[in-house]
Order: sequence, then C-alpha cells, then structure tokens
Amino acid sequence: MTTLLYIAAFFAFAIGVLHSALGERYILIRLFRRDDLPKLFGDSEFTVRTLRFAWHITTIAWWGFAAILVLLAERSSSFQNLAMVLAATFLATGTIALVASRGRHLSWPVFLFIGGVGLFAAIA
Repeated sequence: MTTLLYIAAFFAFAIGVLHSALGERYILIRLFRRDDLPKLFGDSEFTVRTLRFAWHITTIAWWGFAAILVLLAERSSSFQNLAMVLAATFLATGTIALVASRGRHLSWPVFLFIGGVGLFAAIA
C-alpha cells in the first residue's frame, strides 16, 4: 500500500508539472495571442494574468495533494501535518494570486486567510 501511495504522489506531482508547462506552451500562449480577449478592468492584461494564475494554481493544489499522499504513505498524517500541508497550499495559492494579479483579483485575501487559519490551527 505504501508503494502505491508514493507512486500516486509522484504522478500527482508530475501531472502538476506537465499541466503548467504544457498548458503554458500549448494553450495559454496561443490563447493570449488572440485579439478578442475580454477587457476586464479596462484592459486585457488583467484577463491574461487572471487566466494564467488560475491555470497554475491548479498545479499548486495537485502538489498539495501529492504531499498529503506522501504523508499517508509514511503513516504520518496527523492533524498537525495535514493542517500544515493545507495551510502551505493555500498560502502559496494566495501569494500567487496576489503577485500575478498585482492585488487586483480579490481571491488572494481569501486564500491567504484560509492558509493563515490553517497555519494557526496547525501550530496552536
């Protein structure tokens, strides 16, 4: 069972890498070359940034799942360890949303709040 969980974790991590790399190369870049992207908040730059970070935070989520699979494989899936992985995943997601949108997309405070609460619960 342990080996299967490690294999699943490897594939969850790898699919995240492939999703980001191949999606950027074959989907996002081609999509962003279009002239008819919606102009959110006055220009298409916000649209591009939103689509890009939304695409890549999926990878962060899958990496978080991979970390949970490793914890399960190692039989160390305590409340604290799981809370730390979830907190780190949401904190990374919030940071990416904040930086990528330059603070204009309002998901970042929600993700950072969730991550902060998870972190507090893990260490309290």
